[in-house]
Amino acid sequence: MDALDLMRIGPVIPVIVIDDLAHAVPLARALVAGGVRVLEVTLRTRVALDAVRAIDREVEDAIVGVGTISRAEHFQQAVDAGARFGVSPGLTNELIDAAQANKLPLLPGVMTPSDVIAARAAGFFALKLFPAQQAGGIGMLKALSGPFPDVTFCPTGGVTAASAPGYLALPNVGCVGGSWLTPQTAVNAGEWGKISALAREASRLREIVA
Repeated sequence: MDALDLMRIGPVIPVIVIDDLAHAVPLARALVAGGVRVLEVTLRTRVALDAVRAIDREVEDAIVGVGTISRAEHFQQAVDAGARFGVSPGLTNELIDAAQANKLPLLPGVMTPSDVIAARAAGFFALKLFPAQQAGGIGMLKALSGPFPDVTFCPTGGVTAASAPGYLALPNVGCVGGSWLTPQTAVNAGEWGKISALAREASRLREIVA
């Protein structure tokens, strides 16, 4: 399964920040119950890799990956934790080499046409537009579709439940990334039913676009 395959599984990849390891499994189960299977756990907390391990081990239908990959060593750490894919905010030669060495599907971040050209030259055709809102959002993606018809994007950064359908309506968008599926207040309170409801709404976004 490559990055493009992952983008086609569902319309939204939740961007997940886990501060309390005890939340990892019930949160993942709540998302999967709502129809969201591809989960990005960001490397922003000390328990992130342990959370990936727990989800990979205990939530059978989850496809868990590691986000915020910014150093070469993150790839091996992600693989060792059981991650099925990686997501980075940008792309460097060091990250390209590490991705190829570890055989981990990578969704690299780009922001400019030059970034897209460099990513394509390295063999990446499924890319994360990040930060999407600051990069120009829907207007930027429409502009990129002309010179780069062979690239599929996952816009992330500032995407909301309200703005997601507009992104998903674009032919060069495979899915979107967003944090609105896992509001911190709901996670802290263990409101897993609320998160499943948000996931169900997100999993139906392509129906709205169609």
